[in-house]
Amino acid sequence: MRKIAFIGLGNMGFPMAANLLRAGYDVSAYDISTATVERLAASGARGAASPRDAADGAEAIITMVPNGKVVCDLYLGADGLIAALPGRPLLIDCSTIAPETARSVAAAAASAGFAMIDAPVSGGVQRAAEGTLSFMVGGSAEALAAARELLERMGGFIVHAGGNGSGQAAKICNNMLAAVTMAGTAEVLELGLRNGLDPAVLSAIMQKSSGGNFFLDRWNPWPNVMPEAPASKGYAAGFQLSLMLKDLGLALDNARAHGAAVPLGALAQSLYAIRSKEEGAGASDFSCIQTLYSRGA
Repeated sequence: MRKIAFIGLGNMGFPMAANLLRAGYDVSAYDISTATVERLAASGARGAASPRDAADGAEAIITMVPNGKVVCDLYLGADGLIAALPGRPLLIDCSTIAPETARSVAAAAASAGFAMIDAPVSGGVQRAAEGTLSFMVGGSAEALAAARELLERMGGFIVHAGGNGSGQAAKICNNMLAAVTMAGTAEVLELGLRNGLDPAVLSAIMQKSSGGNFFLDRWNPWPNVMPEAPASKGYAAGFQLSLMLKDLGLALDNARAHGAAVPLGALAQSLYAIRSKEEGAGASDFSCIQTLYSRGA
């Protein structure tokens, strides 16, 4: 499997596609941003004029798009890939969408003779660039086996969560916890500052203590504690606050459908929603929640 179509070259999709290029795959790429397609083409990809153009002759199609509506349009629309493609490439959706949507798209794909997996990712832009993402995979064991070599070029941890939709269920659980943990980390860093502690020193203490977490290690929300973290770059890039709010919405919708109590997830959604009201905040990394706590200083 060498010919790959990659559709969706955002903050995560671009470095993922670039890693496939570096691994020697023949990548045809499409994104609504022509400039982004041209940038990847400069590294050796074939720039495509449409999703259908990108998918022409591909042995696998990887999609990394913003939401479930776009996924449904791509695969199930009047000009969708499932109806339009003469061959039967492996379908790999790395977007984060509702588990129910993933199941319905996969069922339609199966009816048309396609194998499909949902393979949402975790790890952020830095790990996407490093090729060390985590993939949570929903689908058959046979489809995962066919996709594994590709996923290994983009990630360091690949786990089979279960049938179609299970990867998405794992992802919304993970992202809800990430949102809660980031908000809690920001909250205590502000508290420490008000007690005269240096945020960098407090972070180092907590890293080696019971409060240690992923964000203290790799994604500190306090500016200039970690030079490569979005917080040290004006909260640019990273994982957009608007996308975290979308994922929290998916998690809370799913919780209501299953009768699960998620009070911390609901509180986190409210906190990020408040922060998102500021102009331009939606495009900032979600670690910008840090500034919400300094308003009363």
